Amino acid sequence: MIKNYFKIAWRNLVKYKFISFINLFGLTVGLTCCLLITTYILNELSYDRYNKNAKNIYRVTRTFNNEAGVVSLYLSTVSPPFGYYFPTEFPEIQKMTRLLNSGTTPLKYEDKLINEPDIYFADENLFDVFTLNVIKGNPKTALKDPFSIMMTEEVAKKYFGNEDPMNKVLRANDQFDVKITGIFKPFPANSFMHPGVLVSFNTLKDSAVYGEANLRNNWGNNSFFTFLVLPDHYDPKKLISKFPAFLDKHMSMDQYGGKQASKFTSLGLQKLTDIHLYSHTDYEAEPNGDISRVYIFSVIAFFILLIACINYMNLSTARSALRAKEIGIRKVIGARKKELIFQFLSESVIITWAAIVMAFICLYFSLPWLNNISGQQLSINILMKWQILLPVFLAPFIIGILSGIYPALFMSSFKPVQTIKGLFKVRGSSISFRKVLVVAQFAISIVLIITTIIVFQQLRYMQETSLGYDKEHIITIPYSNFLNNQYESFRNELLKNASIQDVARSSRIPTGRLLDGMDASVLSNDSMAPVKTDIRFVAADYDFIPTYGVHIVAGRNFSRSYTTDTVNSILNESAVKAIGWKSPQDAIGKDFKYGQFTGKVIGVIGDFHFESLKHKIVPIVLMNPATTPKESSFNSLSIKVAGNNIPAALASVENTWKKYLPEIPYQYTFLNERFATLYESEQRQGTIFTVFACIAIFIACLGLFGLSAFSITQRVKEIGVRKVLGANVSSIVTLLSKDFLKLVMIASVIAFPIAWYAMTHWLRDFAYRINIHWWVFLLSAILALIVALATISFQAIKAAIANPVKSLRTE
Repeated sequence: MIKNYFKIAWRNLVKYKFISFINLFGLTVGLTCCLLITTYILNELSYDRYNKNAKNIYRVTRTFNNEAGVVSLYLSTVSPPFGYYFPTEFPEIQKMTRLLNSGTTPLKYEDKLINEPDIYFADENLFDVFTLNVIKGNPKTALKDPFSIMMTEEVAKKYFGNEDPMNKVLRANDQFDVKITGIFKPFPANSFMHPGVLVSFNTLKDSAVYGEANLRNNWGNNSFFTFLVLPDHYDPKKLISKFPAFLDKHMSMDQYGGKQASKFTSLGLQKLTDIHLYSHTDYEAEPNGDISRVYIFSVIAFFILLIACINYMNLSTARSALRAKEIGIRKVIGARKKELIFQFLSESVIITWAAIVMAFICLYFSLPWLNNISGQQLSINILMKWQILLPVFLAPFIIGILSGIYPALFMSSFKPVQTIKGLFKVRGSSISFRKVLVVAQFAISIVLIITTIIVFQQLRYMQETSLGYDKEHIITIPYSNFLNNQYESFRNELLKNASIQDVARSSRIPTGRLLDGMDASVLSNDSMAPVKTDIRFVAADYDFIPTYGVHIVAGRNFSRSYTTDTVNSILNESAVKAIGWKSPQDAIGKDFKYGQFTGKVIGVIGDFHFESLKHKIVPIVLMNPATTPKESSFNSLSIKVAGNNIPAALASVENTWKKYLPEIPYQYTFLNERFATLYESEQRQGTIFTVFACIAIFIACLGLFGLSAFSITQRVKEIGVRKVLGANVSSIVTLLSKDFLKLVMIASVIAFPIAWYAMTHWLRDFAYRINIHWWVFLLSAILALIVALATISFQAIKAAIANPVKSLRTE
């Protein structure tokens, strides 16, 4: 019996090739999109779950409160003394490991000198906390001795080729030698960090590197990732509740002069598996994902599949008239209603099975494209688990039944007498239901069109808005402390080249985050009163402001002519307002204490977007640590070059760099490239939105094409009569199109408030954002109408220009 059902189903699919093709093609495209998005979502949800103890691993976080009690900084890192005291203060901690990201460090082996990124200091407990594959060396001891390092196979191959790297010695930063004691497999792609080189944490105890005393007492350097392993089923809130007493015990006297430290700072615990999607601290090891993005793409996948299913329902009910006599004959010879339902559902399941097989083939070939635009390393292997394959196996039955149940119930309800006599008419209710489905399809498509337009409007706004500084033709280079004693000579030699306009040093450069801050005080009633607003700190030398073209609105820049400028300050307009001074001119000459430096405010600069436009402009103080002991606060070198001969300028910078720093690799980046990376995730999101919006519209139009073709076929004789009576082509096309176009207009009205709500919510993530304009909605509706009209007109014009004699000569 079942075999017979499927045989008849196959014959019907072959008989109605056009409708079957549209159904199959639409479902294939829809399922391919669903599989692509599912692969992306599963990958996002899998981050850091490869660790055996993943459910028990927590990262220690730290927040800072300002004088008003408001959180001013939220970090994923803490200072080193926490790791020193934790094991003895909290016995419930089973394991602990610490890491310090040292950024990019030059490593030299024989004649190979490479700026090695992603170097971390890690302690010997690392492999007890994280699950990593050590290829060579003993994971228990490889990171125990000072100046020992481990590296990945890829990094080792850069230096040693096919040689055995074990026990080889490299020169690090031209300061000390390190010995290779182990080789490990890279951290998986779905890890929150990807160190290429691990340096023994005990190396930091050397006074020339960091110093053992600093590891015990330096509460101010919050740069250390600290991970804890807690017992099974242990409630982390219990440990968090003990942190305030710990802070007051160890930090009150050292950091806060006897005041309760817990009023100004707090510690938290963050589950390892939550870092990638839920962590949005002010400092992360690498850019994270976002759970809201997972939700957005889940909704898109559902909508695209829904549109494909609607196509099937529409076309199946539309072709019911073609199968009316078949159904009538089946009923007369004894077919029961449930058998007819099973018959129609079997056709739906067959199409869905064929679609999902083709979707997997399409998935295999389209994954590289998705990886390219999403920046991911997605693999079809993530679907090859029984927990995934089982739902995928059941999907054709579920999708087939859901999309085929209404057509099956509808067609099985035909009365045999009417169908055999040819008196069958499609009831108005089924026509109305099809119209509802068409409206739903285009409402979804229009929502996607609107969201795509607004996403790209916001991206263009961020890229084109005035930043308050000049980002063009500036190259940035990591600053080396080896330049401290010879910096002026280095700078002067660079400026000899006419293509180089300015050279500056700073602790941070625009496009970075402003994370450094100290307590500020200003003179009030003959005494220094603390400023209750956080003011972020940037170390900047004499040439920072002219290099970046920042506008000075009052006062002057730092000058080499004034020795006191090493303690004087320059504020931005936001800082002046936050302190409470009436105007930038009013701030000039005021006493200002910042951290341990007390001096005068000598200048006020205009507000500029140092950070991404996602963040509001914050109060900033520029200070110039130009004396040798404080020059270590410089991290970046910025060089402004003329735009007329950039290659010559770059060559000059490289030659000068190699002359003064032969043991430090030359590596530069254009500032506008760094600026572009700020919005890389939004750019990719916009591209993916565009692609899936086009696919959704394409599938909807595919269904509309088939539906209009069938509708026009049913009205062939009517069209013939109208032509005989004098109707022209345009009037016939208008007649055939207007009903469908009305549905698109109704869909637009439904889509507008949904899209407005969704995009208003999305734009809240940006401190500086566009306004949503009415014309975006109108444009989206017009685009949908044009696409729908083009789809319908193809069939309508074909019917309108056909010879009426052919349509009227036979009954």
